Amino acid sequence: MRLSPEMLTLYAITDNACLRGRDLAEQVELALQGGVTCVQLRDKELDTDELADEARRLVPICHRYGAPLIVNDDYRAAMLAGADGVHVGIEDAPVAEIRRIAGEDFIIGSTAKTVEQARAAQKMGADYLGVGAVFSSPTKKNAIRITPDILREITASVKLPVTAIGGITAKNVSEIAGCGQRGIAVVSAIFAADDVKAAAELLRQKAEEVTR
Repeated sequence: MRLSPEMLTLYAITDNACLRGRDLAEQVELALQGGVTCVQLRDKELDTDELADEARRLVPICHRYGAPLIVNDDYRAAMLAGADGVHVGIEDAPVAEIRRIAGEDFIIGSTAKTVEQARAAQKMGADYLGVGAVFSSPTKKNAIRITPDILREITASVKLPVTAIGGITAKNVSEIAGCGQRGIAVVSAIFAADDVKAAAELLRQKAEEVTR
């Protein structure tokens, strides 16, 4: 699946701790029904084969709604599962190396916290950037905060679409309006909600209000 900028509008990242025992695949489908446009599978506890097995459950669900499935960190698991791509952090496998192995049709997202990191990721062949944390994040308590001004500088410095991430909720997302991001990425604001579909519906509306 080729990435279009519209697919980043509402980017949902899974977190089993948020699910409180609910089935992951069922909750992902509810999120997609509510308007999620891209799903990232993130589970730091699984090895490559286990992560690939989990991704295989989600690929057909995501594709039914026209949404790509991205795997966090482990591009090998993503390729084994037939997922659409991978998102890597600054300390993970280099974007250029993944591109060489996985090919041009494999979606590669990269974390960027500075203009320099954003430009480097673009040069290496990333398809999109994840920039944050734009607010205090309940899932990454030690994450470095990115101010709206820095977010604006990063989005202006590259041609790649940017998704803002980190502590975003329906209540605070308006604070990053006009910063140039193409979408927002959320974890607990969707998957910790009692009604995942309703939470996604509200966030989709808010995402469209604050994206260019």
